[in-house]
Amino acid sequence: METFKKSEEFVMRTYNRYPVSFVKGQGCWLYDEKGKKYLDMLSGIAVCNLGHCHPKVSEAICEQARTLIHTSNLFYIEPQAELARLICENSFGEKVFFCNSGAEANEGAIKLARRYGTEISPKKYEIVAFRNSFHGRTIASVSITGQGKYSEGFGPMLEGVKFAEFNDLSSVEEVVGPNTAGIIVEPVQGEGGVVPATREFLSGLREIADRFNALLIFDEVQTGIGRTGELFAYQHYGVEPDVMTLAKALGNGVPIGAVVAKGKGAQVLKPGLHASTFGGNFLSTRAGIEVIKEITKEGFLDRVKEVGRFLKEELLKLKGEFPSLIREVRGLGLMLGVVMNVECREIVSLALERGLIVNCTAGKVLRLLPPLIIGFEEVSIAVETLRGIFKNYERCS
Repeated sequence: METFKKSEEFVMRTYNRYPVSFVKGQGCWLYDEKGKKYLDMLSGIAVCNLGHCHPKVSEAICEQARTLIHTSNLFYIEPQAELARLICENSFGEKVFFCNSGAEANEGAIKLARRYGTEISPKKYEIVAFRNSFHGRTIASVSITGQGKYSEGFGPMLEGVKFAEFNDLSSVEEVVGPNTAGIIVEPVQGEGGVVPATREFLSGLREIADRFNALLIFDEVQTGIGRTGELFAYQHYGVEPDVMTLAKALGNGVPIGAVVAKGKGAQVLKPGLHASTFGGNFLSTRAGIEVIKEITKEGFLDRVKEVGRFLKEELLKLKGEFPSLIREVRGLGLMLGVVMNVECREIVSLALERGLIVNCTAGKVLRLLPPLIIGFEEVSIAVETLRGIFKNYERCS
């Protein structure tokens, strides 16, 4: 195909791409150049939570593009202010900084924590992060990512980062101290294999952060905006962070990121200390407004939980049918991981051939991140497709 040829010739090969090029999307479905239909159970990696080409979001984007796209943050931006209000009024937040991606949001959170810490003491700049975590691909966000494969060959990494074990408070106690400025954690480790935190763990981190006068940062880049059945995953746990990072689904495909803060974390960044040229421009924040409005409509998140329970139950049935292939099903809401006993990249390829888009993370975890608008019928189609793949796979093994 012409798209493949041009990509191979002119685009840096930073991805091992599957041999498909999509040209149209509608709701939970994508269509390739040949007109083949695919059920999207990945949502552009937890981005298109409202599905593809959601009417309200698309209409808002088109209207804004015809009116005004960008002026810079040297001036007031009405949709930016409105989106910040919506985020704060639906969360713990008091202030929001807008950027363009999850990695940028996490960079901003690191800078915020370090600035906060060094205003107390010049030595208070250390960040505690967790093994098996993922926070982005920039140098600073890779530095706090607890998977060495992402930092290999890009060193030296940011100094002052200490790693503890996820869901293990005793390991946190070993590395935290008076020089800790911030503790950053994913409520559910996404790239690490869809591993939810325990309530005791996050509650313990809150206590430790308070004890050492450090900022508690929740990376909700993947878990935020309804993915887990609550608007934000921290709401499952009854534990509020000082800072939360968002991106991915906030714009339903339009690049946008955000750093949300309260209390001692909300007043740290003053004029000149941090900035983003494109952050929070008219187009991205107008999209974000429609996303938040749709997801906070009465009954929307209740239905996400209901469909999520149904999907998990169906996946557990598959586990019962294929115990030699499936070890565990875990996750929250519509963020689920099927832990396999085999490498699952081949299963992802077989699913794609059958018109089903899923993803493999952490080597042996089949990750399902369907649009939050998905229905029971589409879930059943996806599960039945996986059932057929597992039957053939088991037969051929």
